Parts: sequence; structure tokens; C-alpha cells
Amino acid sequence: MTRVDDLWYLADEASQQAEQTYHRLSTSHEGYLEFETTKHVSRDRFRTVARRVRENGAPYGAHTLTHRETGALLLVRHEAIDLWVLPGGETDGQESFRAAAERELREEGGVEASYDGLGMLGRVTFHTGDHSTWGVLPLFEARGHGDPTVRDPDGEITDAAWFRDLPPDTRDREQLLRWRDHRL
Repeated sequence: MTRVDDLWYLADEASQQAEQTYHRLSTSHEGYLEFETTKHVSRDRFRTVARRVRENGAPYGAHTLTHRETGALLLVRHEAIDLWVLPGGETDGQESFRAAAERELREEGGVEASYDGLGMLGRVTFHTGDHSTWGVLPLFEARGHGDPTVRDPDGEITDAAWFRDLPPDTRDREQLLRWRDHRL
């Protein structure tokens, strides 16, 4: 019996959803920076990511670029990947990207924030073997204050802190520095 590989179909559906999501976000926001990144992943990881993208266009949900007037940026420590990252995560059900970003900021960073709109919009392309797909990564911008307090129900985030100088082990460090130099 020959096994039918439906990965190409899943990847195509995901790319179509990503295109719709990108269009919706890009036409409803102004003044954001764009970036692109490429990831080579295992076949199993590709399938997981493509399924997520097929649902709402975003492989990783939404995140927040939370900053202070001093230029300090809020980062959280994600133990599973051993990096400092922006607070954020996947949407719950019919939750909007902005609502997800706000919820995740409360859970992972525990600071008060005033949202300004979309700060960056990323295009993340995934490859495995002969297959590829892509998804969007919306990064909302917010002015924050207060001392960070981690309340992550998933237990993935173990620390949160304000950084004027980003640590070397910050995920997407170059894009974050580019945004900060442009906006602050």
C-alpha cells in the first residue's frame, strides 16, 4: 500500500490562510516595521506549524513589544527554548491577535500596558524537505510600567525583566534592536 503524503496540501492551505491574515493585518494598521525569517524544521514540526497557520495564519500567535520611555524592553525567560523572548502566545478560540497579546502579557509579564497598535509584522517561512509554508507574526506595541510578575499558567515562563541592553540570548534580537532604533 502506498502512503499518500498530504503535507503539500496542508502547506498550501496554511499559506492561503497566512496570505489572508497578512492582508487583514497590513491593511488595518499603519507605521509598523516588517521582517522576514526562515526556519528549517523537522517533518513533524512542520506539520504542527502548518496546522496552526491553517487555523488563523499565525504559527506562534501574537506578542507584545512592551517598552518604557527609557527604551527598556520587557522580555520573559522561556525555559523550554532557553532564551529571552517577547511575551506572547497563541490565541484561545475566537480571540483576536490583540486580545491574545494582551492576555499573554498579563500572564507572562504581569505589567500594566497601554497599547499603541502594531509595532512589527513578521513573515516566517518554514521548510522541510520539498515542502514550505509561511505564517505571520504580529508584534503589538505597548508602553508599559510596573515591576514584572510572572503568572504563566503553562509554567513555560520562569522570569520577566526590563532590559535597556538586550541579552545576547534574546530570540530575534536583531529585529528587536531594529524596531527599538526605529521607534524609540
